[in-house]
Amino acid sequence: MSELKKEFENLKNYSVKWEKYFSVYEKFFSKFKNKKIIFVEIGIFNGGSLQMWKNYFGKDSKIIGVDINPECKKFEEKENDIFVEIGNQSDDEFWKLFFNKHGNVDAILDDGGHTNLDQIKTTVNTVQHINNGGVLMIEDTHTSYVDEYNSSQKYSFISFSKKVIDDLNSNIDLDLGLKINFSLKKYIYSIDFYESIVCFNINQTKSKKNTKINNKGKNHSIEDLTWQGNELFVKKFKKYLDKIPFIRLNKFTKFLKKRINNKIVKKYFE
Repeated sequence: MSELKKEFENLKNYSVKWEKYFSVYEKFFSKFKNKKIIFVEIGIFNGGSLQMWKNYFGKDSKIIGVDINPECKKFEEKENDIFVEIGNQSDDEFWKLFFNKHGNVDAILDDGGHTNLDQIKTTVNTVQHINNGGVLMIEDTHTSYVDEYNSSQKYSFISFSKKVIDDLNSNIDLDLGLKINFSLKKYIYSIDFYESIVCFNINQTKSKKNTKINNKGKNHSIEDLTWQGNELFVKKFKKYLDKIPFIRLNKFTKFLKKRINNKIVKKYFE
């Protein structure tokens, strides 16, 4: 049994977690143990996990709980560096006041409202205030598939996370034709997806434009056959292609190749 799960089962205050979460917690948060860090948990409920995190990270850690319910203020233990801030995680102004008060943090766990508005607003308001090497972990992302948590499936948190993937890939020094107006690639270095969890790894020093470099080794002038393996349709349609005038052949084969290749991979997207 994991260390965190043992802590969880012996908490004096009630708490609810999904069992698979603990291994993900330890994978991303173990590096912060026994260090002077600031850890934020959004969603306090009955206060149980605040003490769990304090025990796990150690005496030098500062734990900050965030909840919209004023009753949760009772779980604050300033003498043990456990603090509680009352506010709405989907409110830009709340986060502005929060970081003005506490400064940058090392890790944030969002176990709050779980709506697309809550999770997206939390992401866009916090990533720039997480220290390099830190993480923003959004849990219970299965709510992206539950109508009552979403104004639209198109604008669910998972759809937003997929858009962030495009955003990160646009950081390469190539024109990919991606049109991204709202970008977080300046802060987010990589993303990890798990069942019901999305983790944004923050590191602004590693989020610079990705440029191609060459070494000084001998160039053997090997022919680049990148597209050779994608010509699966040629054998099947060769007798038809031989009848097409050369001028039209190149344009037509490109069109046909895309159609055939799309048909081959389509089943993997269903």
